[in-house]
Amino acid sequence: MDLERVDLVRSVVLFVLAAVAEIGGAWLVWQGVRENRGLLWIGAGFVALGVYGLVATLQPDANFGRILAAYGGVFVAGSLLWGMVVDGFRPDRWDVIGATVCLVGVAVIMYAPREG
Repeated sequence: MDLERVDLVRSVVLFVLAAVAEIGGAWLVWQGVRENRGLLWIGAGFVALGVYGLVATLQPDANFGRILAAYGGVFVAGSLLWGMVVDGFRPDRWDVIGATVCLVGVAVIMYAPREG
């Protein structure tokens, strides 16, 4: 496998891990506060959110703004998926179209060929 493909796979895996950590962390805080599950849930959410911040730094691209901008699209799609799996949310076609647009944006921001 060539270096570019390794970096692409690594980047996608890191985006997925970051999404699980951030969305999961926010969900844990939500459960702790909104569903009255307590401080242990909130604390676990804070830890997961910290892990998200760490995972984001491991992206092969060195540009903070590019990583966080692209991650925004991953977060949108991942949040809808999380809601489906964990909370029984059923997205409508507009949710799916919006998430698809976001993921296309991620691909353009992160993986478009660049000079230099």
